[in-house]
Amino acid sequence: MSALALSVLLALVSAVAYAAGAIVQERVASTTPARPYAPLRHGVWWAAVALNGLGALLHVGALAYGPLSLVQPLGALTIVFALPMAAVFVRRRAGAAARRGAIMASAGLAGLLSLTGTADAQLGGGERTALALVTSCAVAVLFVVAQRVHRAVVRSILLATAAGAAFGIASVFTKTVAVDWPASGGLGGLTGQLPSLMTIAGLAAAGMMLSQAAYRGAGLAAPLATVTVANPVVAAAVGITLFGEHFRYGVTGTALALGCGVVAAGGLILLTTERLTAHTERQPPPAGVPTRVPVSPALAPAPALVPVSPALRTRVRPSRPPSRTQTVTPPALR
Repeated sequence: MSALALSVLLALVSAVAYAAGAIVQERVASTTPARPYAPLRHGVWWAAVALNGLGALLHVGALAYGPLSLVQPLGALTIVFALPMAAVFVRRRAGAAARRGAIMASAGLAGLLSLTGTADAQLGGGERTALALVTSCAVAVLFVVAQRVHRAVVRSILLATAAGAAFGIASVFTKTVAVDWPASGGLGGLTGQLPSLMTIAGLAAAGMMLSQAAYRGAGLAAPLATVTVANPVVAAAVGITLFGEHFRYGVTGTALALGCGVVAAGGLILLTTERLTAHTERQPPPAGVPTRVPVSPALAPAPALVPVSPALRTRVRPSRPPSRTQTVTPPALR
């Protein structure tokens, strides 16, 4: 097997592992109480952590054997794999709008990443500190805003965006450490890489908890698509602004990348709208308002017959209408 084929295989298996982890996370969110540390006491949740960790290792292995321009777009297939897997394993079927939105988000993201070039520039110590602080503040702001939103779907999208940003910046630090590690003397340079490793661990843990919270009350498709798109988009934005990366094919490539971004955003909007519509249709009526249930005439109960005693029958007699042959004497002749 060639290195390129191995890279593609590892990237596809990584996307399947991420999709399986997302399905398990969504199931845990729907079956555990809404408490901050409830998932940590759920044994199945740690299986989701293991699946996400396996996906990350396979993704790094795919990057080791193949180019970034090929591996990153394949990672967008996570949402495409997740929907049929959820329908098969947990009987969670997505609507037609959700499927269209997932395909649009994945196609737009794949096109955007395939047009992004690479560079060998690395972050300095001051840039790493500034990036970690800015990311932490942005994630904290999104989290606080999400707590003040009453709609579960909108709150989920904000939390998923924060999780994607945390994962994306963790990928940036991972790339920096992977390049600097051989130059720093391998294990001997561990002390110099310790702040970056701690940042990676903190951002990865924050992204995991935020994505777990995003699945509560919002289903699978919308949060997973948001995390899948936000993660590489944030990483690509940092690569363009700090690493000197660029879009391929000059102005034409930039225009195509913007179009792909619009398609991905349209897919996310479609997913969010579909989930909002489903949530509104399932919302119960307000308290105190009686619910009218239509009853078929064939199923309507017949009027009850009340027995009447014989004594009452003799007292109450129906009045008889006057006979048509009865003559009436005028008052003057009486």
